[in-house]
Amino acid sequence: MTGVAACAAITLVAGCEGLDSSGTAPESGAAAPAPDGRFVSPLKNPDGTKPGLAPVTGATDDATARKLIESLRTKGRGPRTGYDRDEFGYAWMDTADGVPLARNGCDTRNDLLKRDGQSLRFRSGSTCVVIAMTLHDPYTGTTIQWRKQKATEVQIDHVVPLSYSWQMGSSRWSEDKREQLANDPLNLIPAEGRANSAKSDSGPASWLPPNKQIRCAYAVRFAQVAVKYEMSVTAADKQMMLRQCGG
Repeated sequence: MTGVAACAAITLVAGCEGLDSSGTAPESGAAAPAPDGRFVSPLKNPDGTKPGLAPVTGATDDATARKLIESLRTKGRGPRTGYDRDEFGYAWMDTADGVPLARNGCDTRNDLLKRDGQSLRFRSGSTCVVIAMTLHDPYTGTTIQWRKQKATEVQIDHVVPLSYSWQMGSSRWSEDKREQLANDPLNLIPAEGRANSAKSDSGPASWLPPNKQIRCAYAVRFAQVAVKYEMSVTAADKQMMLRQCGG
C-alpha cells in the first residue's frame, strides 16, 4: 500500500465512531465492558491519543470497521531470525520522533498510564512518574487498583506485537520507523499483566481479548496500526478480525 493509500485508509475511519484461535467463545472471560465513559472507540480515535478501547457498536460502525480491515494486505509470517527488542530502540523512549507525545519530557510508559488511568498519584516532585492509579482494563473488563510496587500487574501491550511486525517486514525498516511503532500511542494499550503475557506475540487468529465486547474494537486498532505502517497481516488474522466485526 502506498503512503497516499495508507493516509486515505486512515482518513476513512477518522470521523467514525472474541473468539479464541478456534473461532469459538471461551467459557470464561465474558466480562462486561469496563465502566469508564472516558474510553473511546478506535473509530473515533485514529491517532491513539484518547484513552482506552471502547466497543464498536451499531451497523454503520461495524461496516466501517470491516471496510478498514478488508483494505489490509496479507502474506505469511516470515522467520523471527534476528529479532531483538533493542532493534526498536530502548524501552519507552521519549525521543521517537513522528508520533504523538514524543519529546514531552515523560517516557512512553508513563504517558500511557496517564492517558488511560484515573485517580493518578505521582512520585513526589514529578508530574510524569505514576506510582498509583485506577485502571479499567478493556481487555478483561476488570478494574485494577494499581500500585508501582507491583508494577507488572499492569503492562503496556503493543497491539501489533513488535516480534509480529518483525516477521511481517519491519526487519527491513529504518531504525526510526521501528522506534515509532514501539512508542506510538496508536499501538499501545495498558492492560492486565496476565492478559498481556498470555498474548505474547500472537496475532488475532491466535489471541483475542477475553472481554468479547471489545474484540471488534481490538481488531480495528490492529488494522489501524497495520495501515499506518503499511504492514501486511496474515490471511488467518485478517479473517479472524473480520469475524469480530460481523464479517
